[in-house]
Amino acid sequence: MTERTAVPSGAALRPLVCEGVSPWLDGSCRSLLASGATTRLVRDTGMRGALADPAILATALTEEPSYRDQLGHLAAREVDPAAALRAITAYDARWSCDELLPVYEATEGRDGYVSMDLDPRPGRDPAAIVAAALSLTRAVNRPNVLVKIPATAAGLAAVRDCLALRLGVHVTEVFSTARYQQVVDAYFDGLERARGDGLPLSAVASVVSVPVARLDQAVDSRLRALGGGAARRLSGAAGTALARLLYRVYEERLGGTRWRALTSAEARPQRLVWLTAPPAPAVAEPEGLVPGALRYAERLVAWGTVSALPPAALRAGVAAERLTGDTLTDEHEAGEEVWRGLEGLGIGRNATAAALEAEGERRGREIWRRVRAGVREGLRAAALPRTAHA
Repeated sequence: MTERTAVPSGAALRPLVCEGVSPWLDGSCRSLLASGATTRLVRDTGMRGALADPAILATALTEEPSYRDQLGHLAAREVDPAAALRAITAYDARWSCDELLPVYEATEGRDGYVSMDLDPRPGRDPAAIVAAALSLTRAVNRPNVLVKIPATAAGLAAVRDCLALRLGVHVTEVFSTARYQQVVDAYFDGLERARGDGLPLSAVASVVSVPVARLDQAVDSRLRALGGGAARRLSGAAGTALARLLYRVYEERLGGTRWRALTSAEARPQRLVWLTAPPAPAVAEPEGLVPGALRYAERLVAWGTVSALPPAALRAGVAAERLTGDTLTDEHEAGEEVWRGLEGLGIGRNATAAALEAEGERRGREIWRRVRAGVREGLRAAALPRTAHA
């Protein structure tokens, strides 16, 4: 193996990587970049990708000196808040992409991606979502950036258009097989449009994240309220059950004629990403998330998937003896049995998915309201000395 194709894979995550699972950082932020922690995670643990978290950004804007410095420079140039926010997020994305570029190059574009969030204000306007995705991608100007787009009706329309333009897309907020089928259709549609326009498909990247920890959190809350032996037996099982059902769909769709036509044009599979930590607003890395995140990493193992883990979980790693091989392939019947049991207790899969999608949309709007407020406040604070001096 040449130096160019060698991929750092520290002992902490080597067992997971050997099972075909790519460990990504959930919670990329400027403090990790500035402290050198991101460099060490890539070098020492074998981390292969990163997801930004706007909740961390919302807090960091008012607390981290590096943001105050950048806001001061932006205020001195009288940059408006919207443009300042674009500059801040693009700066973080470029830095993170550069840290992971060696992984991207070594894996020939399979890994090494950085996933960034978009301001959700475009809402139900697909054209506005595409414009925002295109603007961020151009501002970052790196081959290994992905843009997050939720799997709403408008979001899926935007996903098709972005993929047709060969933009990297991270589809979020998937909580059901029905929604995942729609995501796969959007992926295929976008690739087919790009191919029809004569564009190469080999560099088009896309992933789909499934917040398994959030799903378990919501379902287990219902189960605790119900009580009883059946509820206790099903506690903590919903997320894994959904992962097994989704992986079955993933395999089926990659075995179809439509995908075979695309793969003949060098298209890459759209990978599933398991989000292993529940929301923790304003907390970059609560230590209590680590054991749970590692349990998901050990429980959700299948070739070609991604486990997104908080920094401490990446550092802690996964012990080889705790892994039992592929836990998702041909396990869809076990997943279906869990959901039949939940539905028997009145916890419907479609209603649960709809509630979580709506909650995620509300949470995203609130987090970005805080992010925009942090930028405005930072610009005002940076301008105060100049105003006072004048």
